[in-house]
Amino acid sequence: MAQQKSRVRLAQRNIAYGYLGQAATALMSFILRTVFIRILSEQLLGINSTYTNVLSILSMAELGIGTALNFALYAPVANEDISKVKSYMQMYKKAYRTIAMVVAAIGIAISLFLKYLVKNPGVSLAALELYYFIFLFNTVSTYFVSYKYSLCNARQQNYIQTNINTVTKIIVTAAQLVVLLLTRSFLFYLLTDAAIQLLQKIFVSRYFDRLYPFLKDKDVEPLSDEESGEIWAKTKALVLHKVGDVARLQTDSLIISSFIQVSVSGLVDNYTLVMNTVTNFVNIIFNSVISGFGNLIATESRDKQFRLFRVYRFFASWIYGFAVTGFFILLTPLIRLWLGDAWVLPSAAVWLILIDLYFKGDRIVLSNFKTAAGVFEQDKYLAIIQGAVNLVLSIWLVQRIGLAGIYVGTVVSGLIANVTKPVIIYRDCFDRSPASYFADTAKYAVSVVLIIAVNMLISGAVLKNLTYGSFLLMAVIITVIFNGTFFILFRKTEEFGYLENLVRQKLKK
Repeated sequence: MAQQKSRVRLAQRNIAYGYLGQAATALMSFILRTVFIRILSEQLLGINSTYTNVLSILSMAELGIGTALNFALYAPVANEDISKVKSYMQMYKKAYRTIAMVVAAIGIAISLFLKYLVKNPGVSLAALELYYFIFLFNTVSTYFVSYKYSLCNARQQNYIQTNINTVTKIIVTAAQLVVLLLTRSFLFYLLTDAAIQLLQKIFVSRYFDRLYPFLKDKDVEPLSDEESGEIWAKTKALVLHKVGDVARLQTDSLIISSFIQVSVSGLVDNYTLVMNTVTNFVNIIFNSVISGFGNLIATESRDKQFRLFRVYRFFASWIYGFAVTGFFILLTPLIRLWLGDAWVLPSAAVWLILIDLYFKGDRIVLSNFKTAAGVFEQDKYLAIIQGAVNLVLSIWLVQRIGLAGIYVGTVVSGLIANVTKPVIIYRDCFDRSPASYFADTAKYAVSVVLIIAVNMLISGAVLKNLTYGSFLLMAVIITVIFNGTFFILFRKTEEFGYLENLVRQKLKK
């Protein structure tokens, strides 16, 4: 019981700080993006988006070592085995320093091909390369510090990382706003970010050394061959997951900038900013309970794990269904109100992006539970297959039907995981048939589709004359219809009952 109360209390704290941080950074991000668009060009926005994705691809050099070590830390942290924690952290530190060097080398090699990756950049090659190396510096320097966050996350203190990132984001955004208004320079915009991020990394390193003074101890006992072997076995499986995920999730912007033009990446990035702002609020809940899942798996029975898994899955379907319904109706109108018709994407591409978002939400609990349980090897080739399907379909279709073709590949490759991951999780973690999972999937998906159809019919009248007032009215209508329908349909389920009791307990307190 004490373990359960501790898990709930820490998850609540992580979620509360996560929401405060996300609210602050979301507001600042929208202000900064608006000023950026007004002062700088579409091409520079596209370059910013493309380089962000290139460096995300480079982060695959981490190869899952962090995930494997985070999993390994759950047990010694729960048992307060400081000696073992020091051993894992020492291994983590050495691995990440090596990774930093590898990322730097690969990043320098990629710089030779920038002129092929960025179509119609609107700036000189020398400027392209300079901007790129600033992005590369930010990524490489992160590896010398980021491993220290793993300890507070394994202790279910994710709010520490959230608070540090929030404060840094606010300072960076405010400074970049001032720099843009005073200099109107993309170069100074990037240098401002790099300088503040460097100061943050120095602070973080010293802060964690004070918070966990044993990290500076010299008497660290090396891990046994069996312990390190288990980590490397999981890491090898995660290498395949990482490569496949990069090929599926981080290549769309590169394909756009290479086969269409870099400015379109900027248009897509505006939609992504809006969606990420909303889904980041949602993901705070689910990401905050990953470490709680790890503790749950280490201390509770399979039946209890399964019941809580079903509750979180139901909650994810409700929240993501609500978000996607809102996006289907209001995302493009919001872009029109915010930036104007010139920044609107074709409807087919937007719908495909949102279909992918819904199914991504449908598997988020699967992915989080899988990570917490350390189930990496059973589907180690799945991500590679997904990545290959995405690349082949996206590159083939973008040349035939344009932007929408890229997202056909994204949707199809994502659905592969929606079919296979439940089978693996139910078999290896719960020893059950996944039939009930797929039945629930169909039930939730059909409900969401019908609700979207009803709201689309209503929006035709409400949004005929698009104003801020009609936009807000439609948002209220969607909120009432979606949540009212889900309540009527699922109020008698065990999952809803669990959530209802949780809310009642909080209200009593």
